[in-house]
Amino acid sequence: MTVRKENKLTISIQEHMAIDVCPGPIRPIKQISAYFPRLSPTAEPVSPNPASSLALSPGVGASGAKSGGLLSPLQAGARGGGGTLSAASSIETSVDICSSDSDESTTLGTLEFELRYERATSSLHCTIIRAKGLKPMDFNGLADPYVKLHLLPGACKANKLKTKTVRNSLNPVWNETLTYIGITEEDMLRKTLRLSVCDEDKLTHNEFIGESRVALRRVKPDQTKRFYTCLEHPPPFPSPTAMGAALRGISCYLREWENEQLTSLEERGRLLLSLQFLPPPAEGEAEGRRGGLYVGVLRCAHLAAMDVNGFSDPYVKIYLKPDVKKKSKHKTAVIKKTLNPEFNEEFFYEISLSELVHKTLEVTVWDYDLGRSNDFIGGVCLSCHVQGDALRHWMDCLRNKGQRVERWHILTNELPQTTCHD
Repeated sequence: MTVRKENKLTISIQEHMAIDVCPGPIRPIKQISAYFPRLSPTAEPVSPNPASSLALSPGVGASGAKSGGLLSPLQAGARGGGGTLSAASSIETSVDICSSDSDESTTLGTLEFELRYERATSSLHCTIIRAKGLKPMDFNGLADPYVKLHLLPGACKANKLKTKTVRNSLNPVWNETLTYIGITEEDMLRKTLRLSVCDEDKLTHNEFIGESRVALRRVKPDQTKRFYTCLEHPPPFPSPTAMGAALRGISCYLREWENEQLTSLEERGRLLLSLQFLPPPAEGEAEGRRGGLYVGVLRCAHLAAMDVNGFSDPYVKIYLKPDVKKKSKHKTAVIKKTLNPEFNEEFFYEISLSELVHKTLEVTVWDYDLGRSNDFIGGVCLSCHVQGDALRHWMDCLRNKGQRVERWHILTNELPQTTCHD
């Protein structure tokens, strides 16, 4: 409010900051510093005449004489007080932008890569081409960059791929193709590829430079798509102590969600299974063929490393439950020191279709350890009571009698409740 003290007018800071912000046409603001009054070195003293204009800027009063005063972007107009930007009533000032605050000096760099999804082989090919303008990370003003890939959600060491390291370069060229095997069409719809560029240090821990994330649904099957992306910092999870109540709740929720993704939904690899149901031979057909379920354990890909050498000694066990007679267990051979084993083994269950509808096929992958208990890597269950790819694979097998149906499955770290530990 405006307060009159003796013969001087005093304007409160609230009233001053609210000048010309009432509803109406929006006028451009050249410089925000113009709204903070400063005494002009050539300005005349403020006139003590109470009859002069109440405008803060020097303007034309009732008598038409120019009155000196405080600098402001407003110029007194008519008696209504409608103000406009006045270049004559303010001193020309310029704001020097510090070069260290510009976007060019804080950029992390750009990354060029290609993605191609082949539906026939269920494989995702990631070709890392080059990076440009990376942020220097070493004392010599250069970096030793490499790129690592993760699939989200469910990022873990099992689905991490890594390029070679290019020494002493801020514009590295890789031209390296990394391939994810066992990527289903459902994965392409719901997963995101994270590409992280890091600086390798032999004596200390590797340093993070920047990352880029691409939703796989942007990639069409059997088509190559090239991306030019700017590297960014990872999404922040600020400390709850430095936030308000609402933001603190959001932060806690995001932390809880991320921990859930990394624990309960952790992926331990992929498993390629083939199912084939043959009905019992009819009268007059060859008696050598038996009717039942054929389960083929073909291969695994991107298994989690369970041993200290960075590998595993995997094998696969399958059960057809409920197993009253305890005779449904089958086990493959152990493949030593690999995360991408090929088994190519087939097992047979003599069972009718009416009985198979009420059964559950449980497939688990284990790491063999000599002299101690084996480590569970991951598992999957197929039946009429599950969801997703497991349900579709099971129903395709029951519908297409006599046909071999192959499909990749995601191995999770959740051990099925009915799994035996023998």
